[in-house]
Formats: sequence, structure tokens, C-alpha cells
Amino acid sequence: MTASTPEPVTSRDFARGLGTTLLARLGGVIDVVSQPVYVWLFGLAGYGIYAVLWAAVNLTENIADLGMTSSLQRVVPQARDEREAVAALRSALLIGVVPCLVIAAVVSFLAPQVAPLFNAAPRDQAMLVEAVRLFAWALPLWAFVEIATSGLRARRVFGAEIRLRVFWEQIMRLILAASFYAAGLGIMALFVAHLISLALICLLSVRLLAGRYDLRLLLHGPLIDPVFFETFRAGLAILPANAVARLFGDAPAILLNALIPGTAGATSAALYTIARKVSSVVQLVRTAFAYVLAPLASAAARGGKAEVQPLYAFATRLAFAIVVPLGFVLAAGGEAILGVFGRGADAAHIALVVLILARMAEAVFGSAVPVQQVIGGYRQQVVASAIGLSAAALVGASLVERYGLTGMALATSTGFIIAAIIPLFQLHRYDDVHPFAQPFARMATLTVLISLPGLVLAIPAAKLQPDIVQLPLVVLIAVASIWAVCRFALPHADRAALGKTGRKLRLT
Repeated sequence: MTASTPEPVTSRDFARGLGTTLLARLGGVIDVVSQPVYVWLFGLAGYGIYAVLWAAVNLTENIADLGMTSSLQRVVPQARDEREAVAALRSALLIGVVPCLVIAAVVSFLAPQVAPLFNAAPRDQAMLVEAVRLFAWALPLWAFVEIATSGLRARRVFGAEIRLRVFWEQIMRLILAASFYAAGLGIMALFVAHLISLALICLLSVRLLAGRYDLRLLLHGPLIDPVFFETFRAGLAILPANAVARLFGDAPAILLNALIPGTAGATSAALYTIARKVSSVVQLVRTAFAYVLAPLASAAARGGKAEVQPLYAFATRLAFAIVVPLGFVLAAGGEAILGVFGRGADAAHIALVVLILARMAEAVFGSAVPVQQVIGGYRQQVVASAIGLSAAALVGASLVERYGLTGMALATSTGFIIAAIIPLFQLHRYDDVHPFAQPFARMATLTVLISLPGLVLAIPAAKLQPDIVQLPLVVLIAVASIWAVCRFALPHADRAALGKTGRKLRLT
């Protein structure tokens, strides 16, 4: 296989990749569905300590991999031949996985000293040291999965890697966790299941990579070459944005657990994680757009930055048309959703609404972030991350102590909205591209107006009796609202770009 000069990238290319990616990302619903099962099996506090340890692994990985999960999006599409593309993959694996291996070994060895940093219920305290010792090894496994699947996205393989990582990984973890729980492992069932599912996904990722890269070249050529330095440089430039995004996702649960002692700390972490997981239904739209937009924008930029403008504008219009009706209905139907998690989960309702509204804003403005990562200046990417994190820290310092869970949601939301908006202005200022040319204003107005009935209908739907009808009705309203917006608010050219999918859904 050899790299070749790509054909011009169009909105149709984006829509095709997005359709595959969104279908695959629907597997993320398995992640949301599995959380109530974990809460039922292990309790809020037990699930909370698992959520905190996984958040710690996730956060550490996103810093220790030195940005390699994103650098491949920039370097591989611009590689001159297959040897350079494989060299970039090899460099990313070396730079990103080795530090994670070292950290895992140190944490596993120092588990008795690390475990007391986390608050757990009394019944879970006895296993905490063993959980830390074992779960530390999730760090290098997760780094490998992240970098390998990033390499697939750089080759425009969207659906397969996401189905593997989001759908099959979650299914395997759920089955293994339930089986180990039935075998009497208690809360350790979650940690063992998680580790095994990651190991299996690593093996399957290699198989996918072999279909898109000539892996025989991994063992040929120098380890340190110009591609190594370019990959390293691209990763370091993107690292602050990646780290801040992960901080917004995982640090709140860790902080709540650290600030509130004992069972209450583990429970607060669980409640925040539940709210974040549910709001991630909106975020998965933004993630899918970023997965597709980054490598396509990188390829399009080879013809000049102006070639990125139509793709950027189309992505923003489509994101707006999906997340506004979806977010309105999810926020209005929050009671029905949280009811699935059982008693006590309703304490996360206000935090859930805050996070959903913030994720809506981030999804709309956030198309700027993947575009900036592949066409913008390296230094510009640090500014948004630093300002967003500072804003979150300032708001958190004044609100978290007083309002707890809700204060943390407000602080986090402030930070990641600012971090998403700043690249929008930077791209306009330094690269002369923006997504709001006509017909955005008309489309946005129609989207809000068409979405309002769904919001109004979802409020009483979430209170209907019996409880079993609430959630299906909220989901039905959300789907109908999204379809109505896409059919009547999106311009005809945008709907036509959806191709066969648009015709099947009767959008054209």
C-alpha cells in the first residue's frame, strides 16, 4: 500500500465518513446503558470508586501519551509515502506507550501508598490497594488502543475502529463484569473485566492496523528520523488541548472524591459520572464530527486553507441541526433518564441539565478544534486550553465548596465552552476561515423553532406513569425532533450531501 495524493475533499466525503462514524458511535449507548447495571450490581459508592480510578487512568493517559492520539491526524494524511506513514505510527507508539508503561509499573509497586488518596465505602476499602495495583496496567493498554485507533482514523477508517472500541469493548466488559460478580469477586469484578476487555481490544486493533498499514515496515528504518520529530512536535502542540479536554471530563469526579471523605466522596463521584455519561450522548455527536473532520481537513488543506472552509461550514450546520433538538429533549427528559439508575440518582438532575446544555454549545462551536489541530499554528492551540482551564478553576473555587455537584458541573461547563469558542475566533483571525456564512443564520433560527415542541413534549413525558413508558417516549420524541430539524431546517444542498442515507430517511 502506498500513500497517494488524495482527491479533493468534499462535504459528501465528510457526510459519508460521519454517517459511518455516528452509526458506530451509537455503540456508545451501550456504555450509557451499562452504567445502571454497574450501579445495580455494585451500588453507587462501589461504582463511584471504579469511576474515579478509571478517570485517573484516562486522565493520566491523555497527558502521558504526549498528544500522540491526535498527532497522527495531522502527520499521516500528509505523509509522502507508506514508509513515512508507518514511521509516524511507530513513532507515536514509542512516544505514547512507553511513558505509560513506566507510570503503570511505578503506581502498581506503590499501590499501598497510592490507594489512601481515594475515598471509598468501608466495604470497598479492603480491596482498594489490590484494585490500584491491578488497574494501573490499564494505562499502557488504553494508550495502545487510543494510538492504534487514532492511526486508523488518520487513514479515514472511522466506523470499524469505533465499533471495536466503543461497542465491542463495552459489550465484553459488561458480560465479564456480570460473570465475575456472579462468581463472587465483588467490586473487583469491574476492574478485572475492564482490564481483560482492554487487552482483547489491543489484539483486535493490531488486526485492523494490519489492513491499513504495511506493518512489516515497523521494524525497518531508524527509530529517530525527521518523521519522529514531526510526530513528536505535532503531539506536544496538541497535548495541552487534549489534556484540558480530559481534565474537564475526568478531573471533576476525582476532585469530588478527594474533597468529600468516605462513602459520600465515592457517591458524589458516581453521581457526577452518571450526569457526565448521560450528557455524553450529546458529546458523541461532537466526537464523531471531530474524528471525521480532522483527517479530512488535513487532507483538504494540502490544496490550501481555503479548501477547508466549505467542509468546516457544513460540519457546523449539521452539528447544530443534530445537537439542538437532541439536547433540548434530553434536558427536559432528565428525570426519566436518571430514574433508570435507581434511588439516589435524581440528585444529579441539575448537574445533568447544566452539562447537557454545555455539551450542546461545545458541539456546535467545537468543530473549530479539530480544524485548528490540523491547519492552525501550534502555539495557538495552547491559548484556548489555558484560558478554558483557568476559567474552570476560578468558577470552581467559588462554587464547588458551596454547591458541590452542581457547582462542579457549572465550573466544568464554563471551562470547556470557553476552550471550544476561542479556536473559532483564532481560525477566523489567523487562517481566515469561519463556519457562519449563509445560510447558517436561517438554518439556526429554524432549528431552534422546530426543536421547541420536542422540549415542551418531553417535560410531561418524563413524568408519565408507569415509569417504564417514560424513557422510550423521551427517546421517540428526540428522534422525531432530530428528523424534523434535518428535514425542514437544513438547506437542500446539505441534505443532498447525505446521499443514500438522506434519501432513506426521506430528508430529500
